[in-house]
Amino acid sequence: MSEARRKAAPPRRRKKHWALRVLGWLAALFFLGVIGAVASFFIIYQTTKIPDANAEFKTNTTTVTFADGRNPLGSFYDQNRRTVPLSQIPKYVQDSVIAAEDRTFWTNPGISPSGMVRAAVNIARGEQLQGGSTITQQYVKIMYLTQERTVSRKLKELFIATKLGRQEDKSKTLEGYLNTIYFGQGAYGVAAAGKTYFNVKEPSQLSVPQTALLATVLNNPTLFDVTDPDPRTKQRIVDRYHYVLDGMLQMGTITEKQHTQYSARLPSLENLQKKSNRYKGPNGFLLDMARKELAQHFDEDEIQGGGLKVTTTFNYQQQNKMLIAAKNELPDKRTNLHVGMAAVQPGTGQLLALYGGPDYLKSQLNWATLKARPGSSFKPFALAAALKDNKSLWDIYQGDSPIVVQGQKFGNELSTDYGDVTLMKATEQSINTAFYDLVDNHMDNGPEKVVAAAEAAGIPATKTLEDDKGNPSTVLGPDAYASPLDMANAYATFAADGKYTPVHVIKEVRDATGKVVYSDASVLKKQKQNIDPEIAKLVNYALQNVVKKGTGEGAKDLDRDVAGKTGTAGGVAIEDRAKNKACDGCKDGSATLTSWWTGYTPQESTSVLYRAGASGESDLDPYSDDPAFFGGNWPLKTWLAFMKPALDGVPNAAFAEPNGDDIKDTSTPAFTPTPTNTPTNTPSTPPPSTPPPSTPPPSTPTKTKPTKPSDTPTRTDPTSDPSTPIITLPTGGTSTKPTKPGNTPRTPAGTGQ
Repeated sequence: MSEARRKAAPPRRRKKHWALRVLGWLAALFFLGVIGAVASFFIIYQTTKIPDANAEFKTNTTTVTFADGRNPLGSFYDQNRRTVPLSQIPKYVQDSVIAAEDRTFWTNPGISPSGMVRAAVNIARGEQLQGGSTITQQYVKIMYLTQERTVSRKLKELFIATKLGRQEDKSKTLEGYLNTIYFGQGAYGVAAAGKTYFNVKEPSQLSVPQTALLATVLNNPTLFDVTDPDPRTKQRIVDRYHYVLDGMLQMGTITEKQHTQYSARLPSLENLQKKSNRYKGPNGFLLDMARKELAQHFDEDEIQGGGLKVTTTFNYQQQNKMLIAAKNELPDKRTNLHVGMAAVQPGTGQLLALYGGPDYLKSQLNWATLKARPGSSFKPFALAAALKDNKSLWDIYQGDSPIVVQGQKFGNELSTDYGDVTLMKATEQSINTAFYDLVDNHMDNGPEKVVAAAEAAGIPATKTLEDDKGNPSTVLGPDAYASPLDMANAYATFAADGKYTPVHVIKEVRDATGKVVYSDASVLKKQKQNIDPEIAKLVNYALQNVVKKGTGEGAKDLDRDVAGKTGTAGGVAIEDRAKNKACDGCKDGSATLTSWWTGYTPQESTSVLYRAGASGESDLDPYSDDPAFFGGNWPLKTWLAFMKPALDGVPNAAFAEPNGDDIKDTSTPAFTPTPTNTPTNTPSTPPPSTPPPSTPPPSTPTKTKPTKPSDTPTRTDPTSDPSTPIITLPTGGTSTKPTKPGNTPRTPAGTGQ
């Protein structure tokens, strides 16, 4: 071996030597850490004492105020509780709760390590601590600890639950849990829950389906609120109910036959006790909305008994003014007539005022949050989509009726022919055929782009809306896409120059010690520039023209800068649907089902919706002296009755001006409205010397109702195939969804008036 190689060898051995030493140190540190952790656990475990239980199970009232923090909106405090021994609680009742909450209850050590890890992650993220806990952990939290949402409190829960699981009989823990857990509706414990939900005096009188439903609810009484009319809530309850029954089957509590029988339907709730009087009146809807939003951030027991001080976004003065408008500015005929109203502050997403109905206790249907057909009030989203697609306000489209789209003909209200019109004029006068021409003939994947614009503005993405991405009549809002709350917030995005902020009702929450534990500053962090500012400014400019010389001229009385859009949606009233089916569509388009006005200033966006009948699916037309229940009439009047006093004393704010070149009229379209009940063969274009009229077609025709397509046996276009019907509906198209392969269009439901 050479001298050089002999000299090089020792360093390689030294490197190997140091590598081994480093690995040894790391291994030693690891084992020391493990030993230290185990030792710490046992030391803390041995020194942890199970405190005295909260014998009286005290709860503190959670108070809710308006935005000023002074005027009370309501409170959350109910403690309807009656203790019964475990021997009086049937095994199937016990098993239903175990199947729902902790299927390894009888064998686990009282804790769920995986659940604790998830809870730690949630704490780090500032999210709600809920789910993942064993029955023992839930019981410890209720009976031994405060409701603070910290890592230290969760660690205390871990050690107490572990010790309780080893030292106390499981049956005793289950007995305590079943007598203290909150089941919603003010009921603590299974005995009170049986009385509240089913009017049974003892748990032994509960049926298996009844106890399975109670076990369903206790997981989250707000998320699984049996009084919530929202179909999504109902579906959640059904799914969770089936989950509980599946667990009971696996445990051998019920047979396969019983499982099939009980899964068929939920038990009757005809004996459900009424909600507390604190929900009485129209403001009960506000209190209910506050409770539901709180449930996104706090546990149910914190809401009901944590002594929270909740400040909402609702403006006390504006809420009172909205109640006055909703009560007084209505048609003379009011039986079974419903109004939904919502006012949102642009740029903050704060819900300032809401009217969902006259009394929450009498009906929990919130007409301000229930989805409905938006009709032509959906057109601004088509306008935004078109501008993004490099279209101009001065591009020209077909204004004559009818227009053929995918083999089906669509018409304007009262079969009016407008000639060729600009997109600006089509928006002002809400010309259906021009918007069909724009979206379906001049935009690739037009309906999909309209949906994208609506969702960007703030219309929630629902299955109904997503399914209509290929429907050519989407531009006229033919289905239940949005609620007044949705529309108010979406138009608020335009008012805020394209900045979307999630709408919300909770401004701030303090715990019992006065510490701020939540604020809507977290909501403002979610604000996004969803629509290009210049596009939003152009939409605002066009919708201001709707007020200046279009279907919303009545809003001029607000005497300040204002923009907005009318909308009506028609179809078949629920009372006529059986007959309509039997006569093969003879009643199509015979009723106005929804009527809208959504108007906004830079400071406030308010949407008003009218509906009729117990389900909101009856005809509105009998309530109006107009040929149809136009959005520019009563919805706008009710809006004005609120907005005038709401903005009284507030300085006028101007909308930001769009680029000057974009609002310069570069077109010379002919515009001559020619009302007729029969479409003409050719567009009624006047000679060049004839100036276009400066006013739209009369918005208040005589009471004589125009002939509707459903009233005419034969609906044909002399220049087209007579077998193709022309859809010219004063109140929109049918509400029913015919079977449509692929992108087969449905009858539209928007008219714009």
